[in-house]
Order: sequence, then C-alpha cells, then structure tokens
Amino acid sequence: MKNLNRRTFIKNTALAGAVTFLGSTRCNRAESIPSNRVILIRDKNLLDDLHRPRAGRAERMLDQAVTTLLNDDDPVSCWKRLVNADDMVGVKSNEWRFLPTPAELEAAIEKRLMNAGVPGKNISIDDRGIRSNPVFQNATALINVRPMRTHHWSGLGTLLKNYIMFVKRPYEYHSDSCADLATIWKRPDVAGKTRLNILVMFTPLFHGIGPHHYNPEYVWAYKGMIVGFDPVAVDSVGMRIMQAKRTVHFGEERPLNPPAKHIELADTRHHLGTADAAKIDLIKLGWKEDILI
Repeated sequence: MKNLNRRTFIKNTALAGAVTFLGSTRCNRAESIPSNRVILIRDKNLLDDLHRPRAGRAERMLDQAVTTLLNDDDPVSCWKRLVNADDMVGVKSNEWRFLPTPAELEAAIEKRLMNAGVPGKNISIDDRGIRSNPVFQNATALINVRPMRTHHWSGLGTLLKNYIMFVKRPYEYHSDSCADLATIWKRPDVAGKTRLNILVMFTPLFHGIGPHHYNPEYVWAYKGMIVGFDPVAVDSVGMRIMQAKRTVHFGEERPLNPPAKHIELADTRHHLGTADAAKIDLIKLGWKEDILI
C-alpha cells in the first residue's frame, strides 16, 4: 500500500456531466457534459532521454485534457466541479513494478484535488491496499488512473480492470478473459463515485506472453493520455490504439490473446458505458504523428 499521506479523492455527487451509466447524480455546479466524450492528448516532448515523463508536461497534459472535457479554460475551476471540498477522495492508481502509474501524474492529480479545496488528509493514492485504506473505506469520490498494457488474463490491463482490487478475491474474476469485470463497478463501495478516468498511454506495453510478462522491446513511446467520464469508452479508444500498434509492429493482424472482451461486454452485457467507436465523441489534442486512431 502506498503511504496514506499520498492521498486520494472522490465524491458521491456525480461529476460535471456526471455519468448516468455509473448511477451518479449530477454535480449541481457542473454543466451537463456528454458521458461519451473522450479526450486523447499527446505531447511529443513528454519524455526525457531515459523515457521518464517530465513533471511539468504531464501536469500540462492533464490540465488540457480536463479543461477540454469540461468546456472550461481554468483547470482549478474544472476540478472544483469534479469534487467538493468535503469529499474523501481515493485515487485508484496501479503499482505494477514494470509499468506503474507515473509518480509525476499522481502528483499532478493530488495537486489539483488540493487546489479544489480537498484537504490533504482526505486524499489517498493507493492500489493493492485500498481495502484496508481508511480514505478508500470512506471515499465519496474516486479518480481512476492507470497505464495501459497487455495482460495475461484480460487481454489488456485497463481502467475497467483497475478496480479489481476492490474485491476480496480478484482471481474470481479471471475466468472467460475477465469477461465480467464491469460488475465490480456496480458494487456499493464503487458505484456512482468515479469522477474521472485517466488511461495512461505514455509508454504502453503492447505485447507479452505469460502471467507476469514484460519485455522493453514491446514498450513504445506513444506519449499520450486518454481521459473521460466513461471508463468503457476510454478503454475502447485505448484498445483500438493497442491493436493498431500490434498490426504495425508485426506487419499483420495480430489479435490480442486472450481477447479483451471485457470492454465490449461492459457495454453489451452490463450496460456500464459505450464501447462502440461510432458512438464515442473522440477529441484529439496535441501531437498527431503516428496517432494510430
């Protein structure tokens, strides 16, 4: 578990454009934003020579994505529409040792939460320790942030899958390529609390074999971030980029194995959000070279 002084945030009242598919109510300070709006932003100069994100650029990308998502020029104003000062906010991160959520992005999220008036003691950034973390146990709002990568059980490690640590026995969701991950989002400790979903595409892992696979040969500097209210829509955009990269790299169609069926089924079986590309309002910002979508 990450230190409790690394905080997290979330709230019951839904976010600007609160996502009705998550069962949240709209924040009365936020205009109605379409839940199918997804922001893809890239920065050619995001990474340094060692492929580490530059903190200022990561924060700037987050600000540009959030202000575009919410139709507002001021990042702090936007975050005040996502959370209230009295929220207990859990930031669900991911600490897989080969490709963790970048600390620079976690710091940017925490900064904006505190700018919005959430006390530091009411924010926690955590992954595997969330079930025993007091902030998460009492969370009124959640921020979901993780890197995209291929995954042995679910095809892709996605925003939908990032909430698997909310359950006591995660392995119970591994059958059939983790087809029913969306049911976790309907649990009482999760439902209606997610204010923002951030899929990190700084250096995605697009291929691997085995339960703990990692090979730097299959990591590429995409230098992107995908942000939205609907985790299904955000994951769907990320999946299309990953599939396109695999085709480019291997020179042929190379389907994910196993298939990341949990994304489509989150839409068609569990009605959590939108996976259909034709129904997603994708807005692209920044660097366009090799965008793959």
